[in-house]
This record gives sequence, structure tokens and C-alpha cells, in this order.
Amino acid sequence: MEKKDNEKKQILLRLSSSLWKELASWAEDDFRSINGQIEYLLTECVRQRKKGKSKNAELDT
Repeated sequence: MEKKDNEKKQILLRLSSSLWKELASWAEDDFRSINGQIEYLLTECVRQRKKGKSKNAELDT
């Protein structure tokens, strides 16, 4: 993920209608498509996970 990946992968994602509505509303607030919002949220989660791992590695040393 370090370098910009221009090749997009497609996945089928099933969501409850209530979650879909929440994501749609959030995406609209952030001026994104629902797909863009999901990609943004997943990217942020991966960044946080990586950040957490590096902090845990520092604590272990």
C-alpha cells in the first residue's frame, strides 16, 4: 500500500440496509460516493492498525 496502486480490485460486499443508509449519509456529509467512503474507511483502519503495531513493537523493546 506504500505506493499508489492504480489497479483496483472488485469485491462483492453485502451490507444490511441500515448500515448502507448510515454509510450513504456519512459519505454525503464527506462529499464522497459510498464506494469512496468505504475505501477511505478501510484505508484509515489499515493505517491505524499499522500505527498500533509500530507502537507495540516500541513497547516490547
